[in-house]
Amino acid sequence: MADLKQFAEQLVGLTVKEVNELATILKDEYGIEPAAAAVVVSGGGGDAAAEEVQTEFTVVLKEAGPSKLAVVKMVKELTGLGLKEAKDVVDSAPSNVKEGVSKDEAEGLKKSLEEAGAVVELK
Repeated sequence: MADLKQFAEQLVGLTVKEVNELATILKDEYGIEPAAAAVVVSGGGGDAAAEEVQTEFTVVLKEAGPSKLAVVKMVKELTGLGLKEAKDVVDSAPSNVKEGVSKDEAEGLKKSLEEAGAVVELK
């Protein structure tokens, strides 16, 4: 029982980045969809899950598009990263530009990046 309690404490202490990595591992290596697992773990079913509204979004840069320099500048401006860090985000696409933002902020970021020529997705 102590091992499970320790495991639960580790899960609660994960950062957003670590949770995303865990979700990717569960999906790619074990075929478990994290959203489906959350419904199973919570003991909820259809109606409870259907009523949930997503309040936090992740802005994902899928690709830089034809204007890579403009996209790097926009990522730098929107995130406050340095030039090298912004370039690294663009070069490593698909990559998360911002995580845990509101719907309005996510849509604004998406619009700005698309105007710079990037292909962007909200999750």
